[in-house]
Amino acid sequence: MVEGLDALVGAWRSAGETVDDPVVRIEGSDVYEWLPGRHFLLHQVDVRIDGRHYQALEVFEGDIARSYDSDGVAATMTVAAGSPGVLTLTGADSRARLVVADDGASMAARWERLDDGAWRHWMDMRFTRESSSRSPATATP
Repeated sequence: MVEGLDALVGAWRSAGETVDDPVVRIEGSDVYEWLPGRHFLLHQVDVRIDGRHYQALEVFEGDIARSYDSDGVAATMTVAAGSPGVLTLTGADSRARLVVADDGASMAARWERLDDGAWRHWMDMRFTRESSSRSPATATP
């Protein structure tokens, strides 16, 4: 699973919107970095959702991701790696498919929510890589 997560490592500018009416806009940043030993990938989210500041911390532990946010919500999702640069995150009531472009410069995510037993399109996010610098955990001496 470590290889599947490597494509995420770096700093990203994030932007997106829900498909609901009214549309909710999201803008900010996401940073992914390996903790020492490369056993855990840390994901930090710092965005504005229609002007409201929102932060989250997510820790990838193999095929599980646990998140904690500024609203006091904790969640667990399963992580599955598909073809190179493609990840699927699935939780109890939401799921996402992340696709990193072949050149690594951008990423797209389509989120769905479980609604009356059916998965429904919820939001689309776009990410532009600002840096691909590796954390000290991935540096070689």
